[in-house]
Amino acid sequence: MPAKSSRPQLFGDLLALARQAWVREMADRLERRGHCDYRRSDAGAMRLLARRPMPIGGLGAALGVTRQAARKMVAGLEQRGYARLERDAHDSRRLNIVLTPTGTAYARAVTDVVEELNRELADRVDADELRVAGEVLRVVAGAATPATDELAVTEPEPHPPARRPRR
Repeated sequence: MPAKSSRPQLFGDLLALARQAWVREMADRLERRGHCDYRRSDAGAMRLLARRPMPIGGLGAALGVTRQAARKMVAGLEQRGYARLERDAHDSRRLNIVLTPTGTAYARAVTDVVEELNRELADRVDADELRVAGEVLRVVAGAATPATDELAVTEPEPHPPARRPRR
């Protein structure tokens, strides 16, 4: 467990620093796996698209971003060769985002890294504290989007009971 600081920090500052560290670690690990172009928006988008093709508006809604932001995200995925737009087989008016074979491999790498980071965190933090932290983050996110639950790839491994009593 990290050492306790004697200097109080605001929750938002810690959250921002934690997010930066998480994104940096994601990028570093993906680069070691041969994916040198990780973007912050990739983790959620790739994990959702790996499950099924979806329209741009559906991706935006699932991630809690505007259609314009989703369109920009998809353009980046297309430029990097990870996705393409295809007509829906059941409704030719609808365009779905579909992963390319390269995109499928990238999505698997992203998912593997997310699972790896989550396991490592679960190994370092008491299970009850991790559960509470998750609850706090859901409140901060406003239980933000449908993706909040859909992106939960795996639950952390259960930990043995805490060694010290909680007060």
